[in-house]
Amino acid sequence: MTPRTATLIGLTAILMWSLLSVMTVATGKIPAFQLAAMTFAIGGLVGLLTWIGRGDVARSLRQPLAVWVVGVGGLFGYHALYFLALRFAPPAEAGLLNYMWPLLIVLFSSFLPGERLAMHHIVGAVLGLVGTVLLFAGNTTGFAPGQMPGLVAAFIAAFVWATYSVLSRRLKAVPTDAVAGFCLATALLAALMHGVLETTVWPETALQWLSVIALGIGPVGAAFYAWDIGMKRGDIRVLGAASYATPLLSTGFLIAAGFAKASANIAIAAILIAGGGLIAAKDMVLRKR
Repeated sequence: MTPRTATLIGLTAILMWSLLSVMTVATGKIPAFQLAAMTFAIGGLVGLLTWIGRGDVARSLRQPLAVWVVGVGGLFGYHALYFLALRFAPPAEAGLLNYMWPLLIVLFSSFLPGERLAMHHIVGAVLGLVGTVLLFAGNTTGFAPGQMPGLVAAFIAAFVWATYSVLSRRLKAVPTDAVAGFCLATALLAALMHGVLETTVWPETALQWLSVIALGIGPVGAAFYAWDIGMKRGDIRVLGAASYATPLLSTGFLIAAGFAKASANIAIAAILIAGGGLIAAKDMVLRKR
């Protein structure tokens, strides 16, 4: 596989993730951990299907404990928080708060060996912060008390995913096939948490069932394998910069599906967060090979 092909595959993950918000909202009132269990089980099965006829692929699951902690901790922690956010907070605002993760990845990666925090990283971070503050300052009706836990969950989820992504860059030797194991382990943990904390609520309509299946196949399935391939074999600079289009696409899909209303406030916040990320990722695109 050429770097160009791997990069194109990685870009498909960004497109799939931009559909995560609208698909999650379309699943109805399924509790967060139950939804995570259902979708990650589907996502894990998607990976297992690729093992057919490929010999002893199961050996890819023989990884050190630290690898499993990073893989399962990142996937389970992030999605549990994200699904929780979309259950309690307005989807557009929660989505934009969550999609600070591309910016955080740039900032966190500056602390890796061989990287440094430059002025454009700081400028990008400030713009992203301004965009986030605008979500609250521009909300004239205010957020209901019951929505605040969801907004906090969305904010923490961004940090969890950024940490997972940066740590994954240090685990390049781990094969992409191992992601199937991470997905299935995440599904099991989510099912256990669901049994303890939640009451089971099954999808009520065909659209909700289709949304759950689509979520498991795409944003909570194939996207992880595509992203892993892109990060390990493609152009990380291009993928990092392209990630900042996700909040714009995500909010656009929510508005198009009728789950959010278009407003100048959301548009400006999205532009600031995405623009801040692009500025912070300037060296990913302009740095010479």
